[in-house]
Amino acid sequence: MPLSDVPLSLLDRAHALDGSTEAEDLARVLERAERAEELGYHRFWVAEHHAVPGISGSAPAVLMAALAARTRRLRIGSGGIMLPNHQPLVVAEQAATLEALHPGRIDLGVGRSLGFTAAVRDALRTGKQAAARFESDLTELLAHLSGAAPVTARPRDHAATPVFVLATGAGVETAARAGLAVVLGGPALFREGPGGGAAVLERYRAQFRPSSWWQIPRVVVSANVAVARTRAAARELLLPEARALAASRTRGEFPPLAPAEPDGLPAREQALVEETLTGSVHGTAPEVREQLELLLARTGADELLVTGGAYDVDAQAESDRRLAALFAARPA
Repeated sequence: MPLSDVPLSLLDRAHALDGSTEAEDLARVLERAERAEELGYHRFWVAEHHAVPGISGSAPAVLMAALAARTRRLRIGSGGIMLPNHQPLVVAEQAATLEALHPGRIDLGVGRSLGFTAAVRDALRTGKQAAARFESDLTELLAHLSGAAPVTARPRDHAATPVFVLATGAGVETAARAGLAVVLGGPALFREGPGGGAAVLERYRAQFRPSSWWQIPRVVVSANVAVARTRAAARELLLPEARALAASRTRGEFPPLAPAEPDGLPAREQALVEETLTGSVHGTAPEVREQLELLLARTGADELLVTGGAYDVDAQAESDRRLAALFAARPA
């Protein structure tokens, strides 16, 4: 399948940048969405992170409202809202309100991740056991959205909002049983064998039960993607986030993105940086085209959701433009 036949979307986590205010971080998300619409992207999603120094986006429903108001055609969604942190009725009411204000443009992606630290989980009134309720919370959410729950989520005068389940491997069965679209990312996406992305998605398709939300399986694969004039420049674009992720896994804190220091990292952090970069798609336009065609063919994905943050916002904007051009026209 040529790239031009695949919808292309963006997930922006509202990364904090070193030396920038959080208000400026959020303003850049709005500006990126406006550019994405001009470039022909299909969806623009935002995420939920709480009390993370390197992330300024904590309230996806609020940010979605601002994004929808600043755009006209672009689909706006959550990638995602974390159900353990919320009552399903409240999530349904937020989605219903956004859908009523912006008919046919709202997506609802939900996940099961918990707050990163015990203090955050306490502040959210959740515990480690909250993730175990995900499937029952999801069932309740769908009942509210469909009008089948004992309590009516309002407003009701809107079309159904498409629902997606975010998964890294576990969770695809939940999506299949509920008849929902699935978004698969993470290291498993690039692995071969029984635990790899292709095998996981094969299980999803085999177990999928049609629903009023989706009649057939719908697969969105998400991956960090960077396109630049050279492969080295594309790697450089991804490096600040890769270093921040390594710091979060070794030191317990995801910092604001900053230019990569020339000094070497400790061996453990450098190994994690290389692991992140290996699980990304980056390079020149022809190299990225080849990598993405292989990924989409191996997974049979219906859509691509591009993730990844960058310190160099101008280079990120150029990467977005180069990537959109790959999907806009068939290769010569």
